[in-house]
This record gives sequence, structure tokens and C-alpha cells, in this order.
Amino acid sequence: MPELVLESNGRTWTLDASRTYTLGRDPQGDLVLDDARVSWRHATISWDGRGWVLEDHGSTNGTFVQGHRVQRTEIGPGTALHLGNATDGPRVSVSAAVVTPQAQPQAQAQAQAQPYAAQGAGPGWAQQAPAAQPYDAVPQQDWQQSGSHVPPQQGSGGAAGAPPVHGDRSPTTFHQFSVDRVMRIGRALENELVVSDLQVSRLHAEFRATPDGRMEIRDLGSHNGTYVNGQPIPKGGTQLLGPTDIVGVGHSTFRIVGDRLEEFVDTGEVSFSARHLTVTVDGGKQILRDVSFGVPEKSLIAVIGPSGSGKSTLLKALTGYRPANQGDVLYDNRNLYKQFAELRQRIGLVPQDDILHKELTVKKALKYAAKLRFPADTTAAERNARIDEVLGELKLDIHKEKKVTSLSGGQRKRVSVALELLTKPSLIFLDEPTSGLDPGMDRDVMQLLRGLADDGRTVLVVTHSVAELAICDKLLVMAPGGAVAYFGPPDEALNFFGYDTWADVFSAFENYRDYDWAGRWKGSQHYQMYAADIDSVAPQPVQGPPVQTLRPPKPQGWMSQFLTLVRRYVSVIVSDRGFLALMVILPAVLGAVSLLISPDKGLLPNPVNPRTGQIIPNGTATTVLLILAVGACFAGAANSVRELIKERVIYERERATGLSRSAYLMSKVFVLGTITVLQGLLVGVIGFSNRELPEQGLIFGSATLFELSVPIMALGFTAMMFGLIISSLVKTAEKTMPLLVMFAIIQIVFTGCLFALNSAVGVNQFSYLMPSRWAVAAAGATLDFNRISPPDKGDSNDPLWEHTVGTWSMDMIGLIVLGVVCGFFVARFLRRHEPEVMRK
Repeated sequence: MPELVLESNGRTWTLDASRTYTLGRDPQGDLVLDDARVSWRHATISWDGRGWVLEDHGSTNGTFVQGHRVQRTEIGPGTALHLGNATDGPRVSVSAAVVTPQAQPQAQAQAQAQPYAAQGAGPGWAQQAPAAQPYDAVPQQDWQQSGSHVPPQQGSGGAAGAPPVHGDRSPTTFHQFSVDRVMRIGRALENELVVSDLQVSRLHAEFRATPDGRMEIRDLGSHNGTYVNGQPIPKGGTQLLGPTDIVGVGHSTFRIVGDRLEEFVDTGEVSFSARHLTVTVDGGKQILRDVSFGVPEKSLIAVIGPSGSGKSTLLKALTGYRPANQGDVLYDNRNLYKQFAELRQRIGLVPQDDILHKELTVKKALKYAAKLRFPADTTAAERNARIDEVLGELKLDIHKEKKVTSLSGGQRKRVSVALELLTKPSLIFLDEPTSGLDPGMDRDVMQLLRGLADDGRTVLVVTHSVAELAICDKLLVMAPGGAVAYFGPPDEALNFFGYDTWADVFSAFENYRDYDWAGRWKGSQHYQMYAADIDSVAPQPVQGPPVQTLRPPKPQGWMSQFLTLVRRYVSVIVSDRGFLALMVILPAVLGAVSLLISPDKGLLPNPVNPRTGQIIPNGTATTVLLILAVGACFAGAANSVRELIKERVIYERERATGLSRSAYLMSKVFVLGTITVLQGLLVGVIGFSNRELPEQGLIFGSATLFELSVPIMALGFTAMMFGLIISSLVKTAEKTMPLLVMFAIIQIVFTGCLFALNSAVGVNQFSYLMPSRWAVAAAGATLDFNRISPPDKGDSNDPLWEHTVGTWSMDMIGLIVLGVVCGFFVARFLRRHEPEVMRK
């Protein structure tokens, strides 16, 4: 069995065929390559009995041979591998070992000793300073067992007094400025500093020297923005840099030290801590009380507790959705609340409900999500490649052409996780991911989360399930009232509480609600071991930056987001055949019902009664118009009344990642408006087609049928806008149907067809808020309702029914104004479903 020699960047490893070797960034692995593009456990190399085989283990950026990505391939002398990138990724050359029989034992010893020597070696990139010890070289078990929330501090390699960057660890890379002291950063290869990160634009920003010798950063119109100390600089703007300023570009941060640039790449291994989080609601009631805990990198943390213990509130405070009134959340020693604009892209959140449209296939749903989250200058090939990587990593590639709704509960949860992994977040939060799953799926989901943590991410999961807590690194138990009752290893928790089962613990929480669980925790030895160092830091009030600096750039322009949302919405509608059928059947039935009303009568004024000299009222005209108007109202509102509430979780998450509120709303208005207007046209054509109509209309001449249909179309559109208001206000989809029925009934009353409105003081003025009032008035102006249905004795003609062009135009303008006002209120109500840190 021949030995194999691997060489990369001046280091060599001699592999023996009797064992399997792991290749990746993990310092405990066999072949360590400290490059951000290499996964934590990237691949394995082994002898399969016939030859040497490399197997990629779902690495994020892939393994390439001769420019082609491979999952499993035979390797031998002369093979050249590229990890993370087909062109400039770390190169690993393969050659044969030349070993004499006498030297065989020495070669085996070298193969065994070499991995441990590699752990203490310098970083793998040529630009890095050889004296800088990599952060990953610190034995993790030493500081994990000590209970500290962050690893022992290594030399930062930066300027004295500079703020911490990524836990104040050693820089990933050093870059030397050129003679003219200009360095451009971006994803394109023509940049002086190429960043392989889809969150970075092709030409993102540049460092440039000023005439007085200082340095500045200039944004080159990037899509996701350039940040200085966590705050975005204006798009295309510049900002002078001081010796302690930190520049953020995608997952990389930079600091200038002398004539060189230090780069810190956020590759996923981040520490995370919460310090003295307190949330107070109206009335002064505290629903979260002085919560402090900290976790090291690559950890899986479970949060459990009874109902009313503040788990959901804690999750919102940790993610920035609802910042705590007091306390700090630190992302690798960076304040999340103050730097949310930059750090939001590095945090993934999987809510309890699915955050994908279930009508779409897995691949198509992820395609639209990637289009919205990645910069506008990413190509479809780049996005598809990233989607395929994530699907492969989560073992979803065999399900990619299936509709999300056809997957099992555990598989749907994997798809939601896949969506969050697209942007390579370092910190992932999950809210009740195992809710409603059977024990087998529960275990599969928790093992998935364990794998995510092992691959170099920090994962925090809020759960009610206690069956799989043993695979977590840390357990946070919340007591009633929102205080910490325990934080530490899961296997020590039951012993800490003195019970045999978690059911007993939860019963004790319920039976002894007034007991000082937090005080018991803080007086324990476990507290001293696992939380005392964080709790010793005094709490500070949260003081965010000025409002305007919290408005982060959007990865896509408004029009690009609008078109993507329209395409996605159309795809969802087309995938729902039941809704497609209902869109046609409903207006057709509503229009056909009006044909049952005196089918032989037209919609013209009756002749004068020869005996009395008065016009004979044509009740058929008002009845037909009443039915068509109510049908249009019902169809329009029914189209939209569930749209916002059913997508609320999706909107909340996408809004936090850069979705434009107005683009989202306008996509709904455009698609639903088009559908509703066509439905109104169908209602009008069916309802009016077999009736005798005036030969000439007020606006469109002989096209009287179309002129009568226009108010019905506009009424459907405005009713659709009212439906969006209802959908934005309700908390559950079940509440929409009663409100829809109430809305339709109110429209019947205020059409003016049942009784004269203009003579009822107060009622008439209130009717101006009803879209049916204006639509019936416009159609009535065309038909001359004051002649068709003359007022009773003593009543005056309805001014909205006058048979004039001005009256018809005023009626239509009133209808359109109502729709615009509805749109304004919907936009305001949507703000309530956004992260609070963004609303402020």
C-alpha cells in the first residue's frame, strides 16, 4: 500500500494507507489549512483498497480538480486539488513518497506526528505574518471547561487600544499597501484584494491615501454597504479612518496598521454573550429579568423553560428584533444593537413557522430567496452554485424539485435552515424547530443542528423538547418570570435541580412560582463556573446610534426587488390550481347571478306614466348594479384578505435582511390589482352584456358596456386594498373571514340603492368612506340614476348621480383616492411587523 505525500504552501504531509485523514480548518484535524474558504471539516483522504480517494463532506465552497467540483475522486501522484475556489483556492499537490524499506518506520512516525505539528504552524496564506499564532491553535477544551464565555485572548496584531475585532483574535491575513497606497476590495478578480463572498459586490470599496497622508475608505456603490465601526457610510461616499476604526465589508473586517491592512474573516467561529438583559413592558412589568450567559464558538445551546418564562422574549432580544431595555448582546465582543446594520447579515433566524412559500419547489423557493438576499451584481450561476452547496450540505439535493408542502415536517425545517445558510451566517437562532415533530424527526433535527455547530457555527435553539438535550454543549433553563434558573452542561442540570426528570423540574416551577430560582442559581457553584465572569460586568442602558444611521443599504435596488417579488408571487399563484380556478369561477358566478333579475328588462329610464306624468322607476337597474357592486367588493377583498397574514413570518424575516417595505407592498398591489381588475371586467361584461344599455356613455362614447364596467373594476381594486388593511391588522388568519363578511354587508347598505343617502345627514357623509358608494355613483351617472330611480317627494336628486362628465370623473377620483389612502395605512401597519431596532 503506497504512501502519499501532500504539499500545500510549503508544508508537507506523508499519508499512510492504514488510516483515514481529515482535511480542513479544524485544528484538531489531520491536515490543517487555515484559509477562510476551507470548511471546518472539508474532506477526508483514505485508501480504499485499490487507490487513494478524496471525499468531500459537503464543504461550503467545494473541492476542485482541473476546475471541476468533485464530491469523490481518486487522487494520485500529479493530482492538484484546489479547496474553496477553482482558481485561487489553497492548492494541494499530490506526489508519491519515496521510502526505502529501512526508512519505513520513520515515515510512519512522521505521518502520525505531522498533523500535530501542523496545528502550531503559521497560517496558510503567504501574506500572513509567520509570528502570528492562529486563533484556532488554542486548545478549545481548556477554555470550554473553564466556563469562560470567550477563549483566552491572543495577541491582536493590531494597534494598541484598538477595539476588539472577532474576539480580538489574530488577523486572518495581512495585506501590504501598494506604492500609491490604493487598495480596491471586491468579488471580481481585477481587485487588489479579492474577497470570495457573495455578500460583497464585484467592485465594493477601496482604501485610498489622502494628500495629507491619512487613509480613507470609499464605497464604490456597493449593494450591501460598507461599514465603519458598524455603521454604514453613504453609498458612493467616503470616510476618513483613524487608527482604531474598523471597516466592515461582507463577512470581512479590516483595520489599518501602519502601511499594511489587517483582515479578519468571520468564518463562523464566533463567541456570543448576553449581559444583564432586562425587558420591561407597559406598566413596568419585567418579562425578562437580568439574563446573562455566554457561549464559546462552535457551540449548540438549548433554551428550555415553562410557558411564561420569557423564551420568546429572550430570542427577540438576542436577535435584535426587540432589543432589551437594558443590557448588551455581544457578537464576538461587538454590540449587536449598536451595529445591527452590519451584523444582521451574519445572523440567521429560523422561526417556528416555515419561512418559505409552500407552493413552490425547494429549488425555486431558495432561488427567489437568494435573488433577494444577494447583491444585484451576483450572477444566476453564482446563486445556483451556492444553492446547490447548501442543498448538498443539508442532504436536500434529492428533494430539490419537490414542492415544500409535500415534504415531511423535518424536511421542511431543513429547507428553512437551508434558506438561512445561503448567506453563511455565523450565528443561527431557531425557535421551536421540533414543534409538532415525532421523536424520530425530533432527533434528526437536533442532530442537524449539532452538525451545523460542529462545522463552525454557533447555534441557539429554543425548544420544549427535552429528549435530545444531551447533544447540546450548554443548556439555559429559564424560570417563570423571565430569570435564569440554570446555565451549564446539560448532563449536570437535573442533578442541579435535584430531580430525576424534566417533568418534575417543570412541575416544581409551576408549584413554586414565587421561589427565588435566580437567587438559587447565583448562589451555586455552577454559577461560579459558567456565568460569574459575564455577570460581573455592570449593566448599561442601551443607547443606539442616530436613527438615520440605522437604515442599512439594501442588497437589491427597489425595482429589482419589486420584479423578483412579482415573479415569485405569480409563481406561487400559478402553483395553486385551486386559487386559479376560484379566480375565474367566483366573478363568473357573481356576474351570472345578476342575469336572474328580470332578464328581459334593460337598464334604461322607463317612459313617463301618461296618467300621472311621472317617470316610472326602473328597479331592475338599481338591483342589478347592487348585485354587481357587492360581488366586485367581495371578490376583491377575498383575494387579499389573507395575503399579508399568511406571509407575516416570511415578511418579518425578509425585512430584517434588507427587503424594501414599499417594494413588497407594491408587488402585492400590482399582482392582486391586475387579477382583481380582470375579475371586475368579467363581472361587468357578464352582468351588463344581455341588458339594453344607453347608446352613448359619458366618457367612452358608444362603448357603454366598457364604461359601466370601469367602476366595477375600480371597485374591485379598492376593495382589494381594504382587504390588505384587514390582513395587516389581524393576528390570525381565522379572524379574516368574519371581517370580510362584515365588510361586504356594510357595502350593501351604503351603495345608495336601498335607500336615499343624500337626504340622511351624517349617514351620507359616512358613506363617502365606502368604495361601493363611489362605484355605484359612477355607474349611476352613466345610466342617469336620477331619472331611472327618481327620489321620493320632498327629496332632492343625489348629486353623485348627475348625468355629467364632471360627476362621473369626481366619482372615479373619490374611488381612487380611497384606494391610495388604504395603501398608505397598509404601509404604516406593516411597520409593526419589522424588527424593532429597524423601526427606531
